[in-house]
Amino acid sequence: MTAPTPVIPVPPADLPGTLGALRAAGHQYRTVKKELRDNLLSRMRSGETRFPGIVGYDDSVLPEVERALLAGHDMVLLGERGQGKTRLIRALGGLLDEWTPVIPGSVLNEHPMHPLTPASVAQVAEAGDELPIGWLHRSMRYGEKLATPDTSVGDLIGDVDPIRIAQGRTLGDPETIHFGLVPRTNRGIFAVNELPDLAERIQVALLNVLEERDIQVRGYQLRLPLDLLLVASANPEDYTNRGRIITPLKDRFGAEIRTHYPVDLELELALIRQEADLVATVPEHVLEVLARFARAVRESPSVDPRSGVSARFAIAAAETVAGAALRRAGLLAASGNPDGRPEAAVARVGDAVSVTSTLRGKVEFESGEEGREIEILAHLLRTATAETFRAHLAGLDLSGFTALVEDGTAIETGELVGSTELLRQVGTVPGLAKVLDRLGLGDAPTPEEAAAAVEFVLEGLHLTRRLGKDVTDSGRTVYGGRG
Repeated sequence: MTAPTPVIPVPPADLPGTLGALRAAGHQYRTVKKELRDNLLSRMRSGETRFPGIVGYDDSVLPEVERALLAGHDMVLLGERGQGKTRLIRALGGLLDEWTPVIPGSVLNEHPMHPLTPASVAQVAEAGDELPIGWLHRSMRYGEKLATPDTSVGDLIGDVDPIRIAQGRTLGDPETIHFGLVPRTNRGIFAVNELPDLAERIQVALLNVLEERDIQVRGYQLRLPLDLLLVASANPEDYTNRGRIITPLKDRFGAEIRTHYPVDLELELALIRQEADLVATVPEHVLEVLARFARAVRESPSVDPRSGVSARFAIAAAETVAGAALRRAGLLAASGNPDGRPEAAVARVGDAVSVTSTLRGKVEFESGEEGREIEILAHLLRTATAETFRAHLAGLDLSGFTALVEDGTAIETGELVGSTELLRQVGTVPGLAKVLDRLGLGDAPTPEEAAAAVEFVLEGLHLTRRLGKDVTDSGRTVYGGRG
C-alpha cells in the first residue's frame, strides 16, 4: 500500500509577493526566539490555550517551559520514557507565526530582509524591492532527529559536496556544503530526541550551534548566524549520572526541565481518554481500573524505576480491552443472543485480564523477578480492581449479589458470555440500580452496560473475599460460594 502524500499547506493569496510589498505591509524581521516570545505573550494575554493536547503539566512543567521561552533559552527536557516529552516539543511549533516569508529556493529558509549566504545577499541586492518572496508554513519549520549511535556530523550539520568542489567552487564557499538537518531548520525549531545516545564527537559538533550560532564542516568554519530554537530530550539517568553528555554541551542549554508521569488518577484518566483510540465502548470504571493498574505497575518495587512505565502502557491497555470487547461482539454475532439482538461492543473488567500478557513487554522488571512477570502484573491488576471497587461501591448494600449464590447457584461469565446470558443468570438483583448510578451508567443502561456493572460487582466481591471464584479449563469464570 502506498503511503499517503503529505499535505503541504498553500499560502493565502493575499500575502505579499515581493520584498517591496512585504515592506509596505509593515512586516518586521524577528528572530525565532522573539517570535516565540511575542506569540506566547499574546496567547497569555488573550487566555488562549498555549499548548493544546498536553495533559498534566499545567502547574509543573509548562510554567518552566514558558519561562525558558520568554528568556530565549534553548532547553533540554529530562524524563523517563512515555512522559510526553516529544509531544511537548512538537507543540512548541504551534507558537510560531502561521506563515513566514522566505527567499524562494533558499536551503536555509533565509528571510528576505535578513539574507545569510553570499548568494542570497547578492540576489537581494540585485533585485531590490522586486525580489519575489515565498511563504513557509509553521509546520515546515520544525526539524527532529532521533539520536542514534550511527548519527554523523553530516546528518546534523552537513558535509562538503565533492561534486560542487569538482565544478570549480572553492572550499570556503557555502555553496560547496550539503547542509544537514540543523541548518536546514534555520528560522525554526530543531529537536534532538534521546540526546545521550549521540556519540561524544557528534555532541561536540553542536557546541557552536548552541552558543556561537555558527557551524563547522570538515574543519572549515562557516560564519552563518543560524536562527533557531534547539530543544533536546533525555532520560535523567543518562543525562546526569552516566557522564554520557559532555559537560560543555550541558552548559550551553539555558534550561533543564524535568517532566513526570501524571501526578494523580484524574490526570492519568484524562490522558487515556485523550490518547486511546478505542474501537469499543469502555465504561469509566473499567478505564479507572486500567489507570490505577498503570500507576500500581509504575510504583511496584518489582519494576525498574530507572526505565519507568510509559503513559503508553495505560493507553495500550485501554485499546486492548476495547479490542477484547469488539472480539466478543464479533464472535457472538455468529451464535446470536437468545433475544435475537446483536451484541454491542462494551468492555468489562474481565477483559482486562488479557493485558497482563500482551503488555508485559512494555515493562522493565528488576533482574530478580525473571519468570514472574505475568504473576506480578496479575496481582497488580487485581489490586487496582479492588481499589476501584472500594472507591465507587463502598458502603452500598450488595447482599443482593451475594444472595444469588448462597443456595449453590453459580454465575458464569467470561469473554464469550453475552450480556443477555449474563443478565438472565442474575435476574432482578436488589441494589443493582444504585450500583449503576454509582458507576455513572445512568437510569437506562444498555444490556451490555448493565452486564459490565454486574461483572464488576462480582469481581469486586470476590477480591474483597465475599464471593468465591473459579476459572474453567475453557477460560470461563464461575462465581459462587463464599470466598
